[in-house]
Amino acid sequence: MARDTRTKSVELLTVRQVLDELGGISRRTFYRWRELRIAPTCIRLPNGELRVRRDVLNDWLEERAEGVAS
Repeated sequence: MARDTRTKSVELLTVRQVLDELGGISRRTFYRWRELRIAPTCIRLPNGELRVRRDVLNDWLEERAEGVAS
């Protein structure tokens, strides 16, 4: 079957969960980052809610770690 690349479950975080993971930043700050296109990439669900994949958030944080060679 061709489903082998999609069989792994992906954790989707709510905006509230992302805010908590980032140390409790404000919702306004997160949406400002989105306006500036510096927030982690989000998925917009059909009901309009946003989700962030766990792996995307982790990669986004890693890219911003100080002292990391690029």
